[in-house]
Amino acid sequence: MSYIPNVLRKQVVERAENCCEYCKLSQTGQEATFHIDHVQPVKHLGKTAFDNLALACVSCSLHKAAKTTATDHETGEETPLFNPRKSTWQQHFRWNGVELQAKDTCGRATIATMRINRPLALAVRLEERLLGRHPEQ
Repeated sequence: MSYIPNVLRKQVVERAENCCEYCKLSQTGQEATFHIDHVQPVKHLGKTAFDNLALACVSCSLHKAAKTTATDHETGEETPLFNPRKSTWQQHFRWNGVELQAKDTCGRATIATMRINRPLALAVRLEERLLGRHPEQ
């Protein structure tokens, strides 16, 4: 794990508007502090630099780990995971209530790899929706 200076952490959190850049969960009201994710992992020579960092909830961060690609279950092909520094979230994802849906292979691989629609995540999003913090609102 790389050390992230406090000033850099603050910049990443501000750019992400205090939300996970993968599943869009707000850090507000969550018990665990969100991780600063290396989009291109250090293991794959990714740098600890603003343009390679993303705010990630604990679940997305731990499920992504050092992966940059995953198999799309529909095509069987290896595909890049969502990279918030190279494309926009709206290109790959859309909301259907509190369930995140994919628009393409990247979205499908990312949702499956990070287990974004597991039952606990859906329950958390439903509570967030009731509190007015779900991103679709």
